[in-house]
Amino acid sequence: MARIQVLDKHTAELIAAGEVVERPASVVKELAENAIDAGASTITVEIKNGGVTYIGITDDGCGFDREDVPTAFLRHATSKIREEADLDGIATLGFRGEALASIAAVARVELITRTEDELAGTRYVIEGGEEIELTDAGCSRGTTICVRDLFYNVPARMKFLKKDVGEANAVAGVVDRLALSHPEISFRFIRDGRDELLTPGNGDLLACIGAVLGREFVKTLIPMDHTLGGVRVHGYICRPDGARPNRTMQHFFVNSRYVKTRTAAAALEQAYKGSVMVGKFPACVLHIDLPIETVDVNVHPAKIEVRFVNEKPVFDAVYHGVKSCLGGDTTPRQATLTPAMPVASPAKIVNPTPARETARQVAEQVTIPTAPATPARSMTNTYRPTTPVSRPASVLRDSGSHGGHLPWDIVVDEPVVTKPTVPVRPAEPTMPPAVPVIEKQETLLKQTETVRYIGEALHTYVLAEKGGSLFLIDKHAAHERILYNDLKKAQRHDAQYLLAPLTVALSREEYGVLLDEKEALTAAGFDVDDFGGTSLLVRAIPALLTGGDAADILREIAGGLLSGRREITTGTMDWIYHSVACRAAVKAGDNGTAPELAALAQRVLTDDDIRTCPHGRPVCVELTKKELEKQFGRIV
Repeated sequence: MARIQVLDKHTAELIAAGEVVERPASVVKELAENAIDAGASTITVEIKNGGVTYIGITDDGCGFDREDVPTAFLRHATSKIREEADLDGIATLGFRGEALASIAAVARVELITRTEDELAGTRYVIEGGEEIELTDAGCSRGTTICVRDLFYNVPARMKFLKKDVGEANAVAGVVDRLALSHPEISFRFIRDGRDELLTPGNGDLLACIGAVLGREFVKTLIPMDHTLGGVRVHGYICRPDGARPNRTMQHFFVNSRYVKTRTAAAALEQAYKGSVMVGKFPACVLHIDLPIETVDVNVHPAKIEVRFVNEKPVFDAVYHGVKSCLGGDTTPRQATLTPAMPVASPAKIVNPTPARETARQVAEQVTIPTAPATPARSMTNTYRPTTPVSRPASVLRDSGSHGGHLPWDIVVDEPVVTKPTVPVRPAEPTMPPAVPVIEKQETLLKQTETVRYIGEALHTYVLAEKGGSLFLIDKHAAHERILYNDLKKAQRHDAQYLLAPLTVALSREEYGVLLDEKEALTAAGFDVDDFGGTSLLVRAIPALLTGGDAADILREIAGGLLSGRREITTGTMDWIYHSVACRAAVKAGDNGTAPELAALAQRVLTDDDIRTCPHGRPVCVELTKKELEKQFGRIV
């Protein structure tokens, strides 16, 4: 008996549909691109329940002739190419003739359309690939297509969809990119009855960027228009000081088609090299125009990737265009001092974290070498508490060294008075009964070893002596690991509420992933809510941070979640703790007092869990007495 057989038409269509229609966003992309190809000047996209129950797209394009309507829903039926040679010069967004057939195979579809020459319109209904109705309809010129109950006949696909908010954000991202690719078309996006986007459609790219990505983002942009080797690159790039912690604000369009291109991205970042901080990425909205025969768009099923016949002209055009644009930007930079966001009850500070408490306790006990005391520099802000506030040693910073702000005054008028050296007898740690006696004794011995603080080198490295070795401790890496460990161990994380909520503008991807992980953010001490568009309203932040840190750290967290497996809760929390610890930790170059640095050294050299920072960098380097004596020729 033969085991190989030809699949029936319905099964084959369902399989083929899976290559084109992955989620509601895929449907919107295909149908909106068809509207663009039809010459529309206005396009309205409406969705309900993330697009699962309803997607409606209306345009004022050329419409369908009645005789073409049933044919349009057949697989490989298209008006955009006729023969093999046409594949070498595709100028339209769609061309495969698979979208309508694939969508109709997994949903209930209704089409209402009319051309300029027809007196009456056409209404066509098709469900699960089977034609239901073809009748007259009264309508204006153009096309309206409604897609209901997506995947109603493929329940296995439904379980792979995200929550409604996640699917809706994906649809919004598609509409955003289409609007940026065609600023001459007015796009309107309606989500569950609420208008979320309306672009002017007047061909002004900057106005379109403002409508899609926000006015704050527009303020960081400078125009660019450069032609080299037959390749024109035009649009907007950000100022170096407007670089972001991830690449989600890099938008490239090749011949008005949104694409992901490593060539252009590499050229952009290479041009900014030396102008932006390490770990920051430039943002842009760039259109790359080149002859259509030099680009192959038939590479990826979603047509999101392209292949260039020769990548060098594209790289050179982007690189030299950005470079010349940055070189010609003579607008003076203006420093902006953003006041810190005060907490709701600044006179009553939340309980310090275990790391801070430990640092303060150890600072009172460690041996400090006698040296002339240096008064700490006075740092002021707009608010002075009515009662004295004790600033935890672990987060004392010099605000001038890295742009940080403190929500209260720190005034130290008296020099630091060193205490006489007193032998310290730490209390024996309470060990579980199951721990062997030998291990218990080794732990106790390690904790009783004397740690002698020596000083600080280059405002970065703490020098300390223990057990006949000299240790150099990276104070930022060490403090970051301490905070990270304590955050992971804590059962509850204190939050400080801001007197004035802070609005944070994000990219569509950042906005979506942070909303998806709202519960994890709440557990870490953030209180964020959807503020509409792509903005979040921040009401509270972890007690370790200041209000000025909120926007940057949320973008950093979003970048980490987007690059990793964000569906794993443990990994999500680790990344949030990591970002909070890095932001809150003392920085290289910050000024610190001797008791603070001595407490840090004591903690590091008596805790085996503090050996690398969360990034994996070493916290301290040991120089043994033997190695030093070799260097000085004392021994051979």
